[in-house]
Amino acid sequence: MRLYLASGNRNKAAELQRLADSRPWGLAVEVVSAAAAGGMPAVVEDTGTFVGNARKKALALRAVLPGDAWVLADDSGLCVPALGGAPGVDSAYYAGPAGDPAANLAKLVRAMRGVPEGRREAEFVCVLFLAGPGGLERPFEGSCPGRLAPEPGGAGGFGYDPLFIPDGQALTMAEMAPELKDRVGHRGLAWAKCVGWLAARG
Repeated sequence: MRLYLASGNRNKAAELQRLADSRPWGLAVEVVSAAAAGGMPAVVEDTGTFVGNARKKALALRAVLPGDAWVLADDSGLCVPALGGAPGVDSAYYAGPAGDPAANLAKLVRAMRGVPEGRREAEFVCVLFLAGPGGLERPFEGSCPGRLAPEPGGAGGFGYDPLFIPDGQALTMAEMAPELKDRVGHRGLAWAKCVGWLAARG
């Protein structure tokens, strides 16, 4: 099965293809970049929700593909209660409209300076939105609660991974082996729901 990914983020594409390749549901899935469809149409992510933004992206790409195509969109972010839920749905643009991951991470580190251990809770949220033939639309959500480390650690992952430690773990997501991150992470949990649903459809 081919899923066109409504994103220009190569890290997300690689992570989703790695998840697809694990194939615990027996379903062969190829994650295809929006570049293969001529590029991702411009989308203003202004709905204020992960589901709403993911839906906008999925439908924008779906509109330029053949009628039998399946599209998957990802909208995800890090929610920090001590910051009133920020970066939240604005995670990709936390440090400004350029969407610079290093600047986003640095801003979060600065914002959390002096915040005590007991108030460093955070949660990663991912919504995968599936748009298919016949107007089919279906969201799948995964969340991963945890805490923020005092300083970034690890060279793996991307985005805020170097600062985030999932509950029950001692390592940041950037320090984890990919297989562990896939098992406990927000995107892996959302993917499990999505591919499980697709597999059940036969």
